[in-house]
Amino acid sequence: QVQLVESGGGLVQTGGSLRLSCVASGRTFASHVMGWFRQAPEKEREFVAAISRGGALTSYADSVKGRFTISRDNAESTVYLQMNSLKPEDTAIYQCAADLGSWQTPSRGDVYDYWGQGTQVTVSS
Repeated sequence: QVQLVESGGGLVQTGGSLRLSCVASGRTFASHVMGWFRQAPEKEREFVAAISRGGALTSYADSVKGRFTISRDNAESTVYLQMNSLKPEDTAIYQCAADLGSWQTPSRGDVYDYWGQGTQVTVSS
């Protein structure tokens, strides 16, 4: 069983920045595709970003491209999401997810095997 714990959420003003972290348990973190998803109240879960096992490949939702950056540190079993130029529409609960399979369709939530509890990001307007 993989345990994922997110941190770094909070309240920021429009235009501000936050960095989210997700720490994974176990000794096979480098074998996992990692993704970030978000869900706002009364909205469907939305793909944000994903990163391949070695970090060579990344994928971003069009809504965050150029503002958010996903990265990973396999030695620390941690994936990060740097969020800049935040907008009120970014307000949501952000979850990290681990895919034990290969890089195929990382924007699909149903390919991920484990999910964290989520961390709240609120951008004031």
